[in-house]
Amino acid sequence: MTNFDEYIRQGEPSRKEKAQIWQTAIGLQDVDGLKPSEYLLQTARENIEGDITIDEVKKRIDSYYKQQSSRQNAETERTEEADKVSARITEILSNNTFSFSPLEYINIHRRLFTGIYKFAGKIRDYNITKNEWVLTGKSVFYPDCSMISQTLDYDFAQEKQFDYGQLDVVQSVQHIAKFISGLWQIHAFGEGNTRTTAVFAIKYLRSFGFEINNTLFAAYSWYFRNALVRANYNDLKNNIKATTEYLMKFFGNLLLGEKNELKNRYMLVGGEFQSAISSDNDVSKSKICTLNCTLEEFFVLDFLKENPKATQKEIALHIKKSERTVKTLTTALQEKGLLERKNGKRNGFWKILNS
Repeated sequence: MTNFDEYIRQGEPSRKEKAQIWQTAIGLQDVDGLKPSEYLLQTARENIEGDITIDEVKKRIDSYYKQQSSRQNAETERTEEADKVSARITEILSNNTFSFSPLEYINIHRRLFTGIYKFAGKIRDYNITKNEWVLTGKSVFYPDCSMISQTLDYDFAQEKQFDYGQLDVVQSVQHIAKFISGLWQIHAFGEGNTRTTAVFAIKYLRSFGFEINNTLFAAYSWYFRNALVRANYNDLKNNIKATTEYLMKFFGNLLLGEKNELKNRYMLVGGEFQSAISSDNDVSKSKICTLNCTLEEFFVLDFLKENPKATQKEIALHIKKSERTVKTLTTALQEKGLLERKNGKRNGFWKILNS
């Protein structure tokens, strides 16, 4: 990892948030086997401590590699990519702006890889296959390059029109997971596809109101990628079907505070753990949250868990809804037996009834 843990455990809120974002940005490089330099780690520390801005971080990294240009080799180029893309991911995740559109998705790729790939921010114009470790060398089927733009437009349009209002929290997370896995499978970009999809996914999940545990992406970025692969691979002849089971375990930990075991080897097709996965030995069982509530109700519960004395006005500000909507939500949660109001109006507090 990145030795930023002391900031996360003991640091003030601003340092903690910066450290989590840096851990995510650096951890995501692992999906392509990239490791950051010691120079990047030290520069990131200065940013976390507030000594330099993210713009200054980017300038320092650019200057550092200009000085190294006469000694460039393949290994240095990979480290340069890890350093520059880590800084750019940190910049994007530190910014709360977001637009749900194919243009935003493509723009994230452009911002991450300008100066690194000639095709930064451009849809791939060639067809691809990729030998996947988790598939023992086989490849997911990716769309023909001539269909990428149309497929992106269609998927975004369908998701934008989707109504989450009648779904409980688990059904909502399942749908989001399916959308993200489908977006990844389009593989709009020749390289950097997973990192772009991960950054977009974090921004999209935040737009729902989820408090994202960024460190999970840092520690399990390789698992995240393999889960996306398994969500899009079918081999019916050998009784292997595409499944979002592993992705849901990741999202369960990421969004719902679950403690699912995330092991890459459990996903390996035809591996030694395949029989264990198929049997009833808890390897493949996800401890999925069973709360009977909607996403909005879940966000209320999640906030009240840490802020039991919050007023309806404070809840409304946090979940970005009106006080009238909050009153409706808290009433519904009380009727479902998930929330109780104690000690009246003036000195009262909220008690969550389902752990």
